[in-house]
Amino acid sequence: MNSPHIWWYITRASAIIAWALMTLSVVWGTLLSTRVLRKVDNPSWLQDLHRYLGGTAMVMVVAHMVTLMLDGWLHFSAAAVLVPFATDYRALPVAIGILAFYLLIAVQGSSLLMRWLPRRFWKGVHYSSYLVVVLVSFHAGLTGTDVGSLWYRAVAASIIGLSVIAVLVRVVAGNRAAGRGSAVVRAQSTPPTPARRGLTMRVAATFRVSDEVLGIRLVPTAGEILPVWRPGAHITVTLPNGLERQYSLCGDPADRSHFDIAVLRTLDSQGGSSWIHANARPGVPLEVTGPLNHFELEPAFSYLFVAGGIGITPIKSMIESLPDRRDWHLLYFGRSRRSMAFADELSARYPGRIWVHASDENVTGLDIEHLLSTVDGDVYCCGPETLMARVASAVPRERMHLERFTPIERTAIGAPQSVRVTCRKSKKDFAVPSGQSILDALEENGMPVMGSCRKGVCGTCEVRVVGGLPEHLDSVVDDEEKDRLGVMYPCVSRATTPELVLDI
Repeated sequence: MNSPHIWWYITRASAIIAWALMTLSVVWGTLLSTRVLRKVDNPSWLQDLHRYLGGTAMVMVVAHMVTLMLDGWLHFSAAAVLVPFATDYRALPVAIGILAFYLLIAVQGSSLLMRWLPRRFWKGVHYSSYLVVVLVSFHAGLTGTDVGSLWYRAVAASIIGLSVIAVLVRVVAGNRAAGRGSAVVRAQSTPPTPARRGLTMRVAATFRVSDEVLGIRLVPTAGEILPVWRPGAHITVTLPNGLERQYSLCGDPADRSHFDIAVLRTLDSQGGSSWIHANARPGVPLEVTGPLNHFELEPAFSYLFVAGGIGITPIKSMIESLPDRRDWHLLYFGRSRRSMAFADELSARYPGRIWVHASDENVTGLDIEHLLSTVDGDVYCCGPETLMARVASAVPRERMHLERFTPIERTAIGAPQSVRVTCRKSKKDFAVPSGQSILDALEENGMPVMGSCRKGVCGTCEVRVVGGLPEHLDSVVDDEEKDRLGVMYPCVSRATTPELVLDI
C-alpha cells in the first residue's frame, strides 16, 4: 500500500474484472432462461452461480469507483463518480459508465425483490442488463488507458463476443419457443401466461403409467407458451363438476408446449380422481391454474429421494433435471410394482440408483430410520403422511424437504377469535368473525386473492403479512420459512394478534 500507484493498479484490475463478471452473468442468465444447460447440471446451482456472478460484479464496480477516488493522480471526487458530467475528464464516457452503474443497481435490486414484483416489470428491468454490458463496453473503450495494448484488445474481444453470442442464443431460443405451439401461432411470440391466472387447456393424450395411475398430457387451447416451472411444481385443475384438485407436474420443464400430470384413482374418491379416470379423453377441456412451487429442488452435493405411491410425480421431474454426475438415489415405496407409476421406467433408465420396495414382494419391512441415519445429503420426500412422518423424524430439519397431499392436523392456540384485517394496498379493513376463514372474508370484500384447496396444502392463497402476527395452521412449508418470507395462507390460518395487515 506504500506504492503511489497501488490504487491505479486496483482500479484498472477491478474495472476489467467487473466488466468480465457482468458479461458472464448476462450470458449465464441467458443460458438459464433458454434452458440450454438443462442437461448439464442442477438448475438451482446454475441460478446460484448467476446470482453470485452478478453480485460479485457489483462489488467490483464499487471497488473500481472507490479506488478512483483514492488514486492520487486522478483526484476523482464522490460527485465525479456518482453524478454524470460532474468531471472534465472524458465527461461523456464517464457519464455512460455512471448510467450503467445505476442500471446495474436496478437490475440487482429487482433480483432481490423479484418475489414481490410483477413478473413483467421484473423481466423488463432485468433485460436492461444487456444495455448495461453495451454501455460498459463503450465506457471501457473510451476511458481505458490500456485500450491500445494487445492483452486489453484480447479481453475486450472475448467479452464483446460472449455478449453477442448471448443475444443470438436468446433470439434463436425465443423463435423456437414461439414455433413450438400449434401451427396457427403467429411469428411474434405470445407472452407467457401469468402463473396464477386460469388457463383453458385440453387433454391431448392419456396413457397408463400403472394399473391405478393415468397419465394425462394437457395442451393450451390457443397455442400459448406455458409458464416457466421448475421440478416440484404443481398445477390446480378445475373439473367440470366444480371440484379443484392439485397435481404435480412430472414432465420436462424445458418443454413449454404442454403439461404432464399423473392421477391416481383412489378408492375413497370424492369425485376428483374418479371423474378424471372416467372422463379424461383427448379433446376434453379443463381449467388450469398455476404452476406453483413449494417443493423446489435446492442445491446440494447429494440427494436421497423418498417417494410413496403417487408421491413419485414431483420426484420424477427432480431426478430427470439432475446431471449424470450428481450423486442421488431413490427409495420408492408402494403396495405392488404394478400399482407404482413410472417404477419400471425409472429402474431401467437409472440402474443402481433406484430401490423399489413393493409390499407384496417384501415380507419384512424396511428400517427406514437406520438407513436415513447413514445419509449425509438432502432428503426429499413425498407420499403418505405415515411415511413422511417417519422420514422427518430421522432427518435434521435443515436437510429435510417435504410436500404433503393432505394437511396435517394442527390445532389453534385457544378458541378461535375474531380478527380485524387491513388490506394496505386496497385501503380496506374489515372484521373477520371467529367462524369465518380469513380467505372467505377477503373474497367477500373483493380482494384480489385466489383460493383452491382451502385446506392449507396447495399454497395458492398466499398473501404477504406486513403487520400483526399470523397463527400458521397450514401444511405448505415450515412456519419458520413462512415467517422469514413474511407470508401466510389465509384459508386455514388465523392470527395471534387482534389485527392483521396484509399487503393486498
